[in-house]
Amino acid sequence: MTILVLGGTGKTGRRIADRLTALDLPVRIGSRSGTPAFEWQDRSTWPAALDGVTSVYLSYYPDLAFPGAYDDIKAFTELAVRTGTRRLVLLSGRGEPEAQASERTVQESGAEWTVLRCSWFMQNFSEDFLLGAVLDGVIALPATDVPEPFLDVEDIVDIAVAALTQEGHAGRLYELTGPRLLTFAQVAAELSAATGREITFVPVTTDEYIASAVSHGVTPEEAAGLSHLFTEILDGRNASITDGVHQALGRPARDFADFARANAQVWKR
Repeated sequence: MTILVLGGTGKTGRRIADRLTALDLPVRIGSRSGTPAFEWQDRSTWPAALDGVTSVYLSYYPDLAFPGAYDDIKAFTELAVRTGTRRLVLLSGRGEPEAQASERTVQESGAEWTVLRCSWFMQNFSEDFLLGAVLDGVIALPATDVPEPFLDVEDIVDIAVAALTQEGHAGRLYELTGPRLLTFAQVAAELSAATGREITFVPVTTDEYIASAVSHGVTPEEAAGLSHLFTEILDGRNASITDGVHQALGRPARDFADFARANAQVWKR
């Protein structure tokens, strides 16, 4: 009855693995450092990772909108079902046509499925991706003043664990957002209020963002993909709030102000 958690060292995956372990359930971490190792770009690692697995938390690195993601999701899903996996929980992205193609693959797989279609994570500001920018006091991104309903990863984790371990979530597509729309400038203001530091948002061009990301160690391909997410996905298509968290859990989504207060010490170091 092993549960495979792909991206098991990432923002959602490591939290899900910890929760499942606390429930005394058998968990396998799907990552390069896992045993056995798993890599999306090396399909020879997939069979061992799936051996004896009945449920999978399916997250794709770096993102379902990146080239090659659909082909990998399709091939992995087919292998998983063929080797005995009965339940799939897919982490997806809101407003991403490429991600929705992968959603259809999972929905048509023959397994019990749940899709978590998510807005941007609040934890992008407190863990790796944008943490350095917040610590520096300047969030420089190729984004406009279009608002986004930022979502707390803890809400995703609560739903994923429920979908992996409980009945009642199969065949459900949950579109998940936070309870408020915030622009990046408003996010900077919220972070400033929580930390007592001045944190500002500065819009930059796509080329400026890519050059800066590459100078900080991001590959050109990943930098271009991230820039695509900013310029294409944050174009207003996601500037609305859903009640997906309430549908799944029967409670409201966590608010950004609460997240900022809870993580204030992270940004004061």
